[in-house]
Amino acid sequence: MIFEQDGSYSDMDGVPTPKVIIDLDSDPDATVVEITFGDRLGALVDTMTALKNLGLNVVKGNVFLDSSGKHNRFAITKADSGRKVEDPELLEAIRLTIINNLLKYHPESSSKLAMGVFFGAQPPNQQVDVDIATHITISDESLNRSLLSVETADRPGLLVDLVKVISDTNIAVESGEFDTEGLLARSKFHISYDGKAVPKPRQQVLANSLQYFLRRPATEDSSF
Repeated sequence: MIFEQDGSYSDMDGVPTPKVIIDLDSDPDATVVEITFGDRLGALVDTMTALKNLGLNVVKGNVFLDSSGKHNRFAITKADSGRKVEDPELLEAIRLTIINNLLKYHPESSSKLAMGVFFGAQPPNQQVDVDIATHITISDESLNRSLLSVETADRPGLLVDLVKVISDTNIAVESGEFDTEGLLARSKFHISYDGKAVPKPRQQVLANSLQYFLRRPATEDSSF
């Protein structure tokens, strides 16, 4: 499962957009976190400290460079059990903690992220129309599972809310990918129903539930 906070690396104004990946697939024993932020990642030590304050252990790490910048990758486990993090609420807390900490060091990037409204010194220069931005597709991957893709406006708590809506329709979330690019969040979830691919009628119920839930904030409070 990968949850990703992504964005462009080299904007015209020279201000990078943070990229944060939370990956539950590549290591069977730990949750892998990768942070890329051009060459400005001076907040890494404080970020790890903030994660430890969530009850997490940073168990190993490495740094590598490519054309997109410096990548800092480390593995985390729950301090009380030594196991990888899979709980959606804690995964969302990790994501928000990292973004919040990065924006404290680099407030100039807050205008590029939806989270800039909540954590940054400057909110985004443009807003997202949730009705236009929201797209949902469901397809069968195999006899045993389906693939749900959701694109919508990013906001705090989105990961938790998506998993809750899926679970409320009695559909199981097996794994997934969460990719936030600036103002938008793009997610993919591998899902199943009674151990099999989700039947077409229930796919429609899920799609309708997500459309209603995700579009509702745009009509209620005109925020992200």
